[in-house]
Amino acid sequence: MPPAASPPLFSAVAAVVVAAAAAAGIVLARGSTAVPAAGWAAAAAAAYAAESWSRASGGLGDPAAAAAVRLAVVALSLCPIMSLLGAKRPQHGVWQFIVATLAAVLAMPAASAALVRPGSLPDVHVIERWLVLVLLLVAGMNFIATRHGVAASLVVAGQLLLSRCFLPFGDMATSTTSSAALIDAVGAGLVAAGAILAVVQSWWWPIRGRAGCGRVSGRSAEPVDDPAAVIDAGFLPLRETLGAAWTLRISERFNAEAEARGWPCRLRFDGLHVDRGPLEGGWQADAIRTARALLRRFVSPAWLARHRRACKNR
Repeated sequence: MPPAASPPLFSAVAAVVVAAAAAAGIVLARGSTAVPAAGWAAAAAAAYAAESWSRASGGLGDPAAAAAVRLAVVALSLCPIMSLLGAKRPQHGVWQFIVATLAAVLAMPAASAALVRPGSLPDVHVIERWLVLVLLLVAGMNFIATRHGVAASLVVAGQLLLSRCFLPFGDMATSTTSSAALIDAVGAGLVAAGAILAVVQSWWWPIRGRAGCGRVSGRSAEPVDDPAAVIDAGFLPLRETLGAAWTLRISERFNAEAEARGWPCRLRFDGLHVDRGPLEGGWQADAIRTARALLRRFVSPAWLARHRRACKNR
């Protein structure tokens, strides 16, 4: 294989790694509404692997065809973040049709160029270019304050490089320059590094709750559940799974209920904070039920039980 094919070949291998990491993400996120997002990520990585392999073997020598294929891959790569933005039961299933529709709309200039103006580069409107940039930045900001912040930053940085020709002020004519393949390889490597880091963090170093997971004694003779321990055992892993957008929404809903009912606690980004006497007033069971009801909009009982057991076993 000629040396010129080395960067595309590296990109293909990196994309296969990302696809494998996304498949592992499906397993790790099972029982949550983040599973479709991981599936979209695996599909996008597989598409980019096919594109890169085609470039390495000389199958995409035509600049117009290469730009059209890349636009389709970029459109597919935006599906994971769009899927997460609609990851609330019961509409999260139907939301995937909206995600697929968005991908089709974003890829439409590629189809138009191929069918209406064969041999010409896709004409990507400036609004679409800004939308691509905004969605990529939203993807990064959604996880920047979580433990996956570094991994998300690597992935977004790599996607920005891979999508550069379709961003505002980007030039598709540069996609065929001698340095384009090398830039693509760097972008693919960054995405692969971020994906590997995210899987390692989730698989080998699961999130730990601040307050532990045990039971403590209150005024009665019977032990009662520590609300901070129980709520954090589900809330904190969900924060790492879905990111800040839905986590802050859950906190907002819980805190509104807590204020209305006079509970001495508030749910913040780092877990439940109790203002005074954590076991005074008999509010603990209601707080736990409210938190679980909110979490159930995103995860199954089996998911909650799995993370509760993981917390107890530490």
